[in-house]
Amino acid sequence: MARAFIGFGGNLGDTRQIITDAIVCLALRSELQILTKSCFYQSAPIDANGGDYINAVIEIETQLSPYGLLHVCQAIENEFGRERPYSNAPRTLDLDILSFEGVTQNETELILPHPRIIERSFVLLPLLEIAPNFFLPDLGELKTYLPKVAHQRIEKLPCRNCNCGEKAVYSQAAH
Repeated sequence: MARAFIGFGGNLGDTRQIITDAIVCLALRSELQILTKSCFYQSAPIDANGGDYINAVIEIETQLSPYGLLHVCQAIENEFGRERPYSNAPRTLDLDILSFEGVTQNETELILPHPRIIERSFVLLPLLEIAPNFFLPDLGELKTYLPKVAHQRIEKLPCRNCNCGEKAVYSQAAH
């Protein structure tokens, strides 16, 4: 079994419910097990159009290969009406494999770890919430990249299934 982290996002429809339902779809798959889930975060679009995004990250163990997991993620995106009319278009659901244990690759269909993992607060904050000491061989500890994304607007949303507490707005002062 390999551990992997998957990022979820969307900005069309009831995104919070869509992400929750997509996580349930993944949980029903016998070839993987969800280990932990971050709280939801609301973030401003980056290099994209449309309204704010809702994001979350999960950690899984899986028997699937990286490409097997990619195909499962794409099938779930399609189930929830994902369309790709143009690059960075608003979306109902986006699933990204952020990292897959022991795998580094740079192929057209799948780059691991995700090429923008250190550039997006909406990836780093939920990922570090569930894996505070996350480390990648070529990048080091991901928490060291937080100051570089401090200018990106993001807010941790309260939820009943985790210890989110009150709404916290991410800022440079949090470091």
